[in-house]
Amino acid sequence: MVIDVWNVTVHIADESGSTRMEPERVRAPNIRDVARLAGVSYQTVSRVLNESPSIKDSTKQRVLDVINEIGYRPNQAARALVTSKSRTIGVLSQQTAFYGPTTSITAIEQAAKEAGYRLSITNISSGDYSAIKSGVDYLLSQSIEALVVIAPQVRVFEVLSELSITVPFVTLQTTDLGVHSMSVDQTAGARLATRHLIDLGHTEIMHISGPQDWIEAEARMQGFLEEVALADLRTRAPILGDWSAHFGYYAGLELLRYRDFTAVFASNDQMALGFMHACREVGLSIPGDISVVGFDDIPEAAHFFPPLTTVRQNFPEIGRRAISLLLAELRGETPVEHGQILPELIIRESSAAPVTR
Repeated sequence: MVIDVWNVTVHIADESGSTRMEPERVRAPNIRDVARLAGVSYQTVSRVLNESPSIKDSTKQRVLDVINEIGYRPNQAARALVTSKSRTIGVLSQQTAFYGPTTSITAIEQAAKEAGYRLSITNISSGDYSAIKSGVDYLLSQSIEALVVIAPQVRVFEVLSELSITVPFVTLQTTDLGVHSMSVDQTAGARLATRHLIDLGHTEIMHISGPQDWIEAEARMQGFLEEVALADLRTRAPILGDWSAHFGYYAGLELLRYRDFTAVFASNDQMALGFMHACREVGLSIPGDISVVGFDDIPEAAHFFPPLTTVRQNFPEIGRRAISLLLAELRGETPVEHGQILPELIIRESSAAPVTR
């Protein structure tokens, strides 16, 4: 199938007066080209693009075949003007450098694409009011139909509760905003990690926490403290970290000066990695001298030395479920509230029973 306007040539005169044949600049196929080649009206093509249920399956397939063959791409801006729908979902994110948010965004993009939506992503540089408001305003200016919030700090949600957000939105953190939330049960994951160490026989366990004001860090710390209290063990003050391997390393060097513990539960795998580095530097064996458990199960965790016992979060599933919630609301359906996703303890060689001395 060929559209005749693609084959037009023109005569161009050069400086000597002779002419040469050159193809005319190709124009992109439009909706009327699709209609003509499919033998339908352009209104029918529009209904197919907007997934109208009134179109017969055979007609719909014929139109889609033409679209695929000639490479027609709908003008999103024009469609938004006509239908008042941009087919765009906004993502407000504060940290896309970390494995979890990055993986979730990839899953969100794929799920949105399969449903005929695209993403508009903006990253906020800080948790202050102006940065958050600016990010939300930018996304709303893109005529987004719905919003996904991937912001781990309490402050972000305090600001969001003050803003007038007129589109459906879902968060990837647990909040009490009264909006849809899709997240992994962080407290349950921390309890799994801590209980694993207790069941191995450890009674002196340190916790290297994430930063203050981070929702996940607070939940994981709470899970650790709950499990220690349930086992009637001595409660040690958690060390507030910053998620980095750098912090885990220097915190480890300081903690190992006293070495009055036999196990460490780090709030993420990167800080666990840094702590393991410190152990090797001072000549300690893992898990012979100290057991280490992390959180997240980043792809590299299985290749640490030794491979890291950790708590796995299903980040792709979080993204898919978040889009499912939003799409149901956009269709006027009652969203299925899935509840929090339960994490999984992945046991590897970095944890073992304490050596009796």
